[in-house]
Amino acid sequence: MRIVMKFGGTSVENGEKIRHVAELLKQYHMDGNELVAVTSALGGVTDGLLTTANEVSKNGKVSQVKEFITDLSKKHYDAINVAIDDEKIRSECVDSIDTRVDELEKALIGICYLGELTNRSIDYISSYGERLAAPIVSGSIRSLGIPSQSFTGGEAGIVTDSNYGDARLLEDSYTLVKSKLGPLLKENIPVVTGFIAHNKQGIITTLGRGGSDFSASIIGASVDADEIWLWKEVHGIMTTDPKIVPESRPIPQISYIEAMELSYFGAKVLHPRTIEPAIKHKIPVRVKNTFEPEFPGTLIVAEQKQIEDVVKAVTLINKVALINISGAGMVGTIGTAARVFSALANAGVNITMISQGSSEANLSLVVNEDQLEAAVAAVRSEFTTNVVGDVAYDRDVCVVAVVGAGMDGIPGVAGKVFYSLGNAGINIIMISQGSSQHNISFVVSSDEALDAVKTLHCEFELDKQ
Repeated sequence: MRIVMKFGGTSVENGEKIRHVAELLKQYHMDGNELVAVTSALGGVTDGLLTTANEVSKNGKVSQVKEFITDLSKKHYDAINVAIDDEKIRSECVDSIDTRVDELEKALIGICYLGELTNRSIDYISSYGERLAAPIVSGSIRSLGIPSQSFTGGEAGIVTDSNYGDARLLEDSYTLVKSKLGPLLKENIPVVTGFIAHNKQGIITTLGRGGSDFSASIIGASVDADEIWLWKEVHGIMTTDPKIVPESRPIPQISYIEAMELSYFGAKVLHPRTIEPAIKHKIPVRVKNTFEPEFPGTLIVAEQKQIEDVVKAVTLINKVALINISGAGMVGTIGTAARVFSALANAGVNITMISQGSSEANLSLVVNEDQLEAAVAAVRSEFTTNVVGDVAYDRDVCVVAVVGAGMDGIPGVAGKVFYSLGNAGINIIMISQGSSQHNISFVVSSDEALDAVKTLHCEFELDKQ
């Protein structure tokens, strides 16, 4: 098989875990598989990079940069010493790390003196987590006797536009990645940085937080992989968050569309755009546990598998806010919704959910909590006449989504959802369901959100095999 394997930050947190990953890759390689490894940064590094860059842009403390660089270097030296037992490879890896850390230090000091942090600078700084990790993972593989080379996403052929922080893939990437990585796969295990790419000018861009999964999916589609494996610290995609319901269990198989719904509605196992290339190229995606590799995990496939239990999972989104736009003047007024959406788009506000009553007298929206003030200001600025009478909002809400392809065409699912919530005394503030019928999502107060998830998980018996 040809498999692209992505390892998250927990999987490569330190030297011991990197060594474990290298041994895992060697095992699959020796079994006759062709592999590409995609790596995240070592545990906590990306957060440290962003925090330091943000703070020194305000306080200008070069001493803070020096202290951070010392700690960062030690963290990676320690990882090298544990993950690599060949002195020559270890020395090469240290040289590579030293070069990149020196570049990073100069960039951070520059930010101190400039006193500003642009989106382009943030992408450059945050890229160093993966750029420091990849040579260590590759070196660890080589120390086990398997040829390996490390690449940044850009070096591997992933090219994007210049939308720094959330760059969009250019179609040329698929051909470029295939030409650069394809010839290596017979004997070599390439290690590619997740999350980062570059634009046509060679300037570093990033695919958004969690974008390492997306990188793996792009590479998998490019090299015609048989499967894409996302190695994480969980057994797969769960029926709900185990922190909310300890009895939740891994879902053995799920469709692309169900996985997309879950990722958009708060499931943190997948990056929302992860499986777009996989869908396009019909490549199965498997989510596995790095530390229990014998566990089969969750397989994500094209087919929407109808099962007796029509609901596959219940997921929760917090840190959202509800906006309710109302007014008698909205009734029959053409273009009101269009003006709302345009105003929010121009303000850079993403809408998570939409609901409008047939009376047209009100329109309800859910947005990210950190975008609430911008959203309310944009709508109020747009409507200075009597069309909209009030723009009210509520921060103390959460979104709960019930997901399952088996819901499509099955009567009574929505009734069962809301009947069980009613019996539990949980009030529904807003409801939204798309015509695909793959999910029913609704808003409840933050105080009742966990109870709502627990109630539905029990109602649909998701804890049972």
